[in-house]
Amino acid sequence: MGLLSFLPTRIRFQNPWSTQLLSASYHCTPNSRHFSQILSKSLPFTLRTQKSVVRALATESASPPPANMVKAIRVHELGGPEVLKWEDVEVGEPKEGEVRVKNKAIGLNFIDVYFRKGVYKAPTVPYTPGVEACGVVTAVGPGLTGRQVGDLVAYAGQPMGSYAEEQILPADRVVPVPPSIDPTVAASLLLKGMTAQFLLRSCFKVEPGHTVLVHAAAGGVGSLLCQWANALGATVIGTVSTKEKAAQAKEDGCHHVIIYKEDDFVARVKEITSDNGVEVVYDSVGKDTFEGSLACLKTRGYMVSFGQSSGAPDPVPLSALAVKSLFLTRPSLFYYAVTRDELLGMVGEVFGNVQSGVLRVRVNHTYPLSEAARAHEDLENRKTSGSVVLIP
Repeated sequence: MGLLSFLPTRIRFQNPWSTQLLSASYHCTPNSRHFSQILSKSLPFTLRTQKSVVRALATESASPPPANMVKAIRVHELGGPEVLKWEDVEVGEPKEGEVRVKNKAIGLNFIDVYFRKGVYKAPTVPYTPGVEACGVVTAVGPGLTGRQVGDLVAYAGQPMGSYAEEQILPADRVVPVPPSIDPTVAASLLLKGMTAQFLLRSCFKVEPGHTVLVHAAAGGVGSLLCQWANALGATVIGTVSTKEKAAQAKEDGCHHVIIYKEDDFVARVKEITSDNGVEVVYDSVGKDTFEGSLACLKTRGYMVSFGQSSGAPDPVPLSALAVKSLFLTRPSLFYYAVTRDELLGMVGEVFGNVQSGVLRVRVNHTYPLSEAARAHEDLENRKTSGSVVLIP
């Protein structure tokens, strides 16, 4: 027997239940029967196991992280409320400059209807509708400061996609919500409140002594316009469709309420103003009221058309404005909140007016997010008043 037969031989075994490698020493001769049995039984298993582990590790490293699936409303084709579908969608991780938010309440706005019908063009189809929500930050992008997990925030405007349990948002478009304001109120208020703010403070600056006409005075924006204009010292005339809505408009600060299904609102405005007309009309109805609104204006009056719930108005020749040297504008909120400072200024004034009692937010209707189609149908059929909120 040579020297080699007395050298210890170390063979490496792999535990098949873990990735831990185990070593065992065998002091035997390489040409012994015992050694041959070890090699024949253990070595093939060890090699096979190592190859399997390598393949498994490679697959694991190449696989993406588990998808975060949530429920959302999706639109695959333009049309009526029936095109709003309740589906599973994937929400990824926030990138640099982004946050992920778990929505607690989602605002329903008529602009959602415009996108669904194709009056306004969505960036892509299919898409997730919605431009207003309030929720809790669940993740922040790399290097982001000023936002942290657990913050209660709200947003209004771009990007579209609030009809979802969770969504990714640009951090510079979300705003902190004061602790005194409930998430449902914030979700119903932000877009409409910001709209009222720029209409009353920027588009046409309402001042004491002015007389204003607000169409759809019991609606989400109309309710806030009436309250705010009253607080600014204006005489407020509002139009509504029913006696119930007329009572609400009165509570919201309308000095004069016209039920347009019963009275000619143009004749009533002329009567109320002694034929002088109003300084400004805030018209979100469109086709059904547009020409009458122009007739209600005084000389150098302002026609502010900011919606078209009854359809797009007919074309207006410039000569129609020349009769009383009128001003006509079709403004969009997003051009009045371009910068972060503009956004925070508007939101600060809106939240401040709620906290001081100037504005009372009417959340008159809530629907489960899964029933967004029913909410859209009720909104279009004028079955709602005040604000409408979807709850995930």
